[in-house]
Amino acid sequence: MPATFGFVPVMPPFAGAGQEEAVVAQYMARLRSQRGTRWGADDLDGAGPLVYVIATGGTEGALLALHDERQAHAPGEPALLLTHPGNNSLPAALEVLARLQQDGAQGRIVYLRGVEDDAGWHALSDALHDVRVRAELRTMRIGLVGAPSDWLVASSPDPAVVSEVWGPEVVEVSLEDLTAAIDSAAPEDVALAAAAFAADAAETVEPSDDDITDVARVYVGMRALVAARGLDALTVRCFDLVLNRSTSGCFALSKLIDDGVVAGCEGDLVSTIGMVWARLLTSQTPWMANPADVDVDANSVLLAHCTVPRTIVESYSLRSHFESGLGVGIQGTLPLGPVTLLRIGGTMLDALWLAEGEITATGTAANLCRTQARIALSSGNVRDLLSAPLGNHIVMVYGHHAERLASWWESML
Repeated sequence: MPATFGFVPVMPPFAGAGQEEAVVAQYMARLRSQRGTRWGADDLDGAGPLVYVIATGGTEGALLALHDERQAHAPGEPALLLTHPGNNSLPAALEVLARLQQDGAQGRIVYLRGVEDDAGWHALSDALHDVRVRAELRTMRIGLVGAPSDWLVASSPDPAVVSEVWGPEVVEVSLEDLTAAIDSAAPEDVALAAAAFAADAAETVEPSDDDITDVARVYVGMRALVAARGLDALTVRCFDLVLNRSTSGCFALSKLIDDGVVAGCEGDLVSTIGMVWARLLTSQTPWMANPADVDVDANSVLLAHCTVPRTIVESYSLRSHFESGLGVGIQGTLPLGPVTLLRIGGTMLDALWLAEGEITATGTAANLCRTQARIALSSGNVRDLLSAPLGNHIVMVYGHHAERLASWWESML
């Protein structure tokens, strides 16, 4: 299999030829076994990530020079500094990372207690994945289909800020283009999507066959728009579908996420970025929802939305879209278990709320969006949602990933 990262042993200027072999030969052998390849000074334009193996102390100037040269080929790439217990390797890394941070650059120290330190090697694997996620974000195209919904007064960032801070290009797409794609949907594709959607449902309550066909047509149109514009993700001003076509985008957004295309509601770029980030980093399918109720004493929150990826529910029913009573909403039953919640925000998208907890109950309350889940937090505080909210929608993924997400946030953004 091809190498997936490069590594460069860093020695001080006064070191003798080949001296690094005596100091870090075993570490370099382990790096090779993990699909790394040694780079020389002429390889710094290679496809990363790149690991700097700090062999000894006295390497600070040499390392900074290597990093500067690497930045010409991989601008903004965080420096991964691999250190070991001997030869003043760790002190050199501490000095270098301090200087990089003073200069506004990012980086992370991975400390190995020895060549057999499996936990340390796992930390390096995580760090390499983090750099890859950062690089992938900077190649993505996120479609903004229509303007953000009017009520997203704190969740409508300048697309230039999204690109500057997080990396993706925001591709603005008109609702007229979406309408044209929906109207051009092939009837046979619509029929197949509608039939599968209805057949897999536990029950159908309000929607008619025509309603189901209409939402399937929206999905086929969105899917075509994604392909035509080369989009990796999108967010849609979906309430205009309700107002102008008496249908909903709930099925389309759910199915696109299950197809591998992160799809956000209401033109919410902020939550869409959060979902993309969470999926890339954790490999879990994300759900975005409204915090409909909080219990400060119990430190719990109730999330609800009319769409949910069907791959993460145990079963689902077809209901009407809650606010309008039109179209089709998805009432999914989410499995109980551990989850992570997140919300990014701020004018520069550089604020983060993170929490972990357990889904302890699901619901079918008639006065809320259709899919509902009660989450008891084990870390994080729902009081923050009331005192310092970053906006409405919350992103949820299964599993406990807060430490992983926070580590990425601190050293990769």
